[in-house]
Amino acid sequence: MQLDAALPIVPLAKVPAIAAAAESLGFAALWSQETQHDPFLPHALIAEHTTRLQMGTGIAVSFARSPATLAYTAWDLAAQSNGRFLLGLGTQVKAHIERRFGLPWPASVTGQLREQIQVMRALWDTWQTGAPLNFRGDYYKITLMSPFFNPGPLPPVVYERMQPAAGLPIYIAGVNTGLARLAGELCEGFHVHPFHTPRYLRTVILPAIASGAEKSGRPASRVTLATSVFAATNPTEREFCRQQISFYASTPSYRPVLDLHGWTEVGERLSALAARGQWADMPALISDEMLSEFLTEAATPTELAAALRERYAPASGPTLAHRLTLYLPFQPGERDAWWADLLRALP
Repeated sequence: MQLDAALPIVPLAKVPAIAAAAESLGFAALWSQETQHDPFLPHALIAEHTTRLQMGTGIAVSFARSPATLAYTAWDLAAQSNGRFLLGLGTQVKAHIERRFGLPWPASVTGQLREQIQVMRALWDTWQTGAPLNFRGDYYKITLMSPFFNPGPLPPVVYERMQPAAGLPIYIAGVNTGLARLAGELCEGFHVHPFHTPRYLRTVILPAIASGAEKSGRPASRVTLATSVFAATNPTEREFCRQQISFYASTPSYRPVLDLHGWTEVGERLSALAARGQWADMPALISDEMLSEFLTEAATPTELAAALRERYAPASGPTLAHRLTLYLPFQPGERDAWWADLLRALP
């Protein structure tokens, strides 16, 4: 397993130092998120201040953007990084698309995301090979690409570095089976939401990815599992994770994770508390039994590495993660020795 890092929520001016430190310590990739800042802007700086580190959006909200806008931005970042950029997309939930971005929620989430991916790959193929652009779907009609708007091909060495992706590597995120199947069908990677349990990944997500891969006639092993994980090495981190799990568990669309374990009623109670804004009351509903299903705990980095390997890449049973990112963002200068020990112990 590779260990990636999560970019903390910081101004752009702080990104170069964080990126250089992440590369120096030995992280495999640095992922940005879309919360308080644009998820793409940091990657121009990450690319400029590193030479080996991969970088990606984990995630950018797909339905907040047109596929053409996504295609242009990702193409430029792939060029800037010499092929190290990974385009990670997520759909978000209906309330955020409608009330935070002011855009319509699609009639079919997987249908529109599938077309967004297909449009981007059609554009990339046109730019790289000169193939005619003629995409006509249920959500998008993209047929115009005059030379004035064509950024042209990436250098062959850069383009080849990203293959066998049809253009740039695309990872999509999800909790439920529809998006997992779509990842298996079309994508190079699947961002596993931190709100998961090993049982849910084994019995729900992996079979869905395999089903999508079978539809496309390719092996499920083509899909990289980039798994965000809750981990703790002290009581403060443990309770922080309990709080975050209670927040995610209150989301109705994430309910299948709880349903699998027989915790449906807990999810309903959490949703009711969230609707009333009683956030402080929610962590108490996450019992220690529930917490142990979501959280990997250990006292030292070496012990944590062993626990993560046992949980996500056991000697017997399916691999549940090819890339790991701890839920806690990486901050250089804070616990650098701790991170270094974890990086040494994990492979």
